[in-house]
Amino acid sequence: MAERVDFWFDPICPFAYVTSRWMLEVEKVRDVEVQWHVMSLGVLNEKGNPAPTEDEDILARWIPARTSTIVAQSAPEKIGDFYTAIGTEIHAKGQRDFEAASRTALAAIGLDEALVEEAKTDKHDEVMRASHHEGISKVGQDVGTPIVSFGDTAFFGPVVTRVPTGEEAGKIFDGAVALAGYPYFFELKRTRTERPQVD
Repeated sequence: MAERVDFWFDPICPFAYVTSRWMLEVEKVRDVEVQWHVMSLGVLNEKGNPAPTEDEDILARWIPARTSTIVAQSAPEKIGDFYTAIGTEIHAKGQRDFEAASRTALAAIGLDEALVEEAKTDKHDEVMRASHHEGISKVGQDVGTPIVSFGDTAFFGPVVTRVPTGEEAGKIFDGAVALAGYPYFFELKRTRTERPQVD
């Protein structure tokens, strides 16, 4: 039986997207299965203040996570495909209109583009917040996305800027699992010198 890996993402984060592509490579070379979960940078950055109701630019940044939440509820088997489709729009093609990216991604996986209208409201925010807090509760408040959980241990990251493939992807995963297995390991970090690169 495949080992379960839980992955929390906000579609607008380029670092999470590159890490998610790595996990898809890991699935090819290790007996693992990724379960996708939504988190929200909007929720993370509220810091006690509720979501803004008037700043259209900030609200637009909520649309991809809200749309992901709707997909996770209405067609859970398609959440991974939706993440790939919207990530392609935002990170590979450079689409900065998050509503348009969400519509295109929904159409690409055979779902109704009109679902974005619900994503422009807070109708599903309670569910999105619950998913977000499930991930954050595993790692603490001073992190972002992605959150990756191996068994009983979760981390922010790994943060990579290029997608490892083949056995290299598997070796990096093995190392992450080894670190996760040591209960007193907490952090490994260095300054990033490049932005994520998506082919």
